[in-house]
Amino acid sequence: MNTVPIMNPGSLKTDDDSRRLQDRLLHVSRLAAVGEMASGIAHELNQPLAAVANYAQACERLLGLPNPDLEEVRDALRQIAAQAVRAGDIINRLRGLTRAREARGEPSDVNSLIRELNDLIESDARHHQARCRIELAEPLPSIVLERTQIQQVVLALVRNALEALAAMPAAAREVRVRTGRAADGDVQIEVCDNGPGVSPDIVQRLFDPFCTTKPAGTGLGLASSRTIARAHGGTLEHRPNNPGGACFVLRLPVPTRR
Repeated sequence: MNTVPIMNPGSLKTDDDSRRLQDRLLHVSRLAAVGEMASGIAHELNQPLAAVANYAQACERLLGLPNPDLEEVRDALRQIAAQAVRAGDIINRLRGLTRAREARGEPSDVNSLIRELNDLIESDARHHQARCRIELAEPLPSIVLERTQIQQVVLALVRNALEALAAMPAAAREVRVRTGRAADGDVQIEVCDNGPGVSPDIVQRLFDPFCTTKPAGTGLGLASSRTIARAHGGTLEHRPNNPGGACFVLRLPVPTRR
C-alpha cells in the first residue's frame, strides 16, 4: 500500500514567515545602502537643479532686454528641459532601487545594468574624492536575474570599497568595477579597491549578519549581498587585491542550453 506523505502546515507557515523576513531584511539593507549614499546623491541632484535655476534667470534677463534674442532664450529653455530630465532620471533610478517588489528574474545583460548605475557610482566616487574605473567586457551572455537585486549588490560593494579608502591620500584612491567571464564560463562582476584590505581579525566573519567595522553600519550589506548571489545560483567571495586592497567577486551562472 502506497502512503502519501502529509505536509505539516506548521512547516509551511515557518517557510513563508522565513521568506517574508528575508524579503524585509533585503529591503532594509537596500534602503540603508541608498541612505549611506545620500550625500553623494544630493550633490548629484543639486547640479541639474542649480543649472535649471541659472538658465531660468538667464531667460528672465534676456527677455528684459529692449530687443531680446529669442534664439538665446530658446536655447536656455532647451537646457532647462534637459537638466530637468537629468534630475528626473536620477530620482527614477533611486525609486527603482528602493521600491519593495516581488523578485522576478528576467534575461538581462550584466553590462547594461551596471551602465544604469554609472551616474550614482560616479557621484559617490566624487563625494569620496576617489576615481572609479568601470571596465565592461564585451560581449557577455544574457543571464536570468532580478536586476534591482544585482544592482543593490554592486552599489553595496562599491560603497564599501570607497569607504575603505578613507585613510588614503585622495590622489591615490581608486575603485575598479569590472565584468568578464570566469574560467568555467560564469559571468562575474569584480569590485576592487587599492585600500588597506580586510583585517585578518574579521575576514572569516565578513559575510556574517551584523558584522561591521563602520561606526554607524548595519552589518547587513555583505550578508544580504551573499544571500542575493546564492538566490541567483551564484556566489559572492572576497579575495585580497594585488598589490593591496580588497576584491569582491560576484559570480552568476549562465543558463545551459539544452
